[in-house]
Amino acid sequence: MWTLEQIAQHVNGEVLGDDTWQVDSVSTLKTATKHQISFLSNSKYTKYLSSTKAGAVLASKQTATSVTGNAIVVDDPYIAYAVIAALLNPEPEIKPIIASTAVISAKAEIAASANVGHHVVISDNVSIGDGANIGAGTVILQGVSIGKNARISPNVTICAHVKIGDNIIIHPGVVIGSDGFGIANNKGKWIKVPQLGSVEIGNDVEIGANTTIDCGALENTIIGNGVKLDNQIQIAHNDIIGDNTVIAGCVGIAGSTEIGQNCIIGGGVGISGHLNITDGVMITGMTMVTKSIRDPGSYSSGMPAETTKQWHRNVVRYRQLDKLSERVKKLERQNQP
Repeated sequence: MWTLEQIAQHVNGEVLGDDTWQVDSVSTLKTATKHQISFLSNSKYTKYLSSTKAGAVLASKQTATSVTGNAIVVDDPYIAYAVIAALLNPEPEIKPIIASTAVISAKAEIAASANVGHHVVISDNVSIGDGANIGAGTVILQGVSIGKNARISPNVTICAHVKIGDNIIIHPGVVIGSDGFGIANNKGKWIKVPQLGSVEIGNDVEIGANTTIDCGALENTIIGNGVKLDNQIQIAHNDIIGDNTVIAGCVGIAGSTEIGQNCIIGGGVGISGHLNITDGVMITGMTMVTKSIRDPGSYSSGMPAETTKQWHRNVVRYRQLDKLSERVKKLERQNQP
């Protein structure tokens, strides 16, 4: 149990109410109980303030006066929630145990403080740093290096010669360093183009479940420091993802595209190959990117959902655009002096 005073100290907050009140977990405004702490960061949930049973609510200066019980005033309630959730739910301690069913090459170097789960396979010349936790069923092929404090979930595959930095989090089913989609058409028959590069991943990166990062064709695919990848993302060969870029689920990025630093890419976005996207770009969900983006800012495409009847009408109009364009050009030519 933590008192509100102790929690406030961790988030540079100010307690309004009983600073000795104790909480042990986090929850939503709608479901929280008296020994849980919640937060208000979106105005559409303000309606729950009057009925919440939370022991305390994280709130901004602007909304704290609407909280009927205890509150902790912070600059950013959502950031404070993230800090407190981690505080109240610490990562389990890593015990340096090598499971009896693990298959580990004698040529591998594994830090004494690392944990290796059941049925893990670690090949020749692999290096694993201090405090790493390798989940059950994970396969790490030859020449891979993994830095300190890695958290690798079960059933991850890391292919040959991949380089991974410190403080990595990799969720189940991730594949890193698989072959890129390299094929060439030889007189009507597709032949495979060997993929000879690998993957480099920086520090403080998180990779969501079932995401795939292909190796480079000749040079390496590169994921920068602080990158956060959601589930089921496809990153193709020779892509470069800049530092601190965040990519939501089901994004597909074709080969040899470079994405800058501090970008935000929404779910379901499709990005063509051989493009350059500059720093500080936001791409909203389901957008299709077919040209390089040179200027920072927000970019969108696609049609939001609407009634089927309206959609059918709009499709008809869309198919008429080319004829309409020609008519407009003809009228402009007729009106020229």
